[in-house]
Amino acid sequence: MTRVTFISADGQDRTIVDAPAGECLLDVAQAHGQPLEGTCEGQMACSTCHVIVDPEDFGKLPQASESEEDMLDLAAGATRTSRLSCQIRLEDWLESLTVRMPQESRNMQGV
Repeated sequence: MTRVTFISADGQDRTIVDAPAGECLLDVAQAHGQPLEGTCEGQMACSTCHVIVDPEDFGKLPQASESEEDMLDLAAGATRTSRLSCQIRLEDWLESLTVRMPQESRNMQGV
């Protein structure tokens, strides 16, 4: 299990959930009402599942692929610790993870 803390873009709300190993962070976020669109359904063809990983947790994650980095270049409000939640698998060794929703996003479905 991984304890995931989702922080709202304004920092006012926190949602804490325990997620089983092997789950995709995007799926966990959507199942718990987080505002992540995930337009491409995890195919890494958009950046609508962009999250900002807490700096203390960022180094725990495997490095982003070059393709993920390319998609993050398109993400609104990307930071040094940004990741695509569709590319983060929660594993047993990852005891906890804190992510913040970005201040801005691009709604690909509304285009």
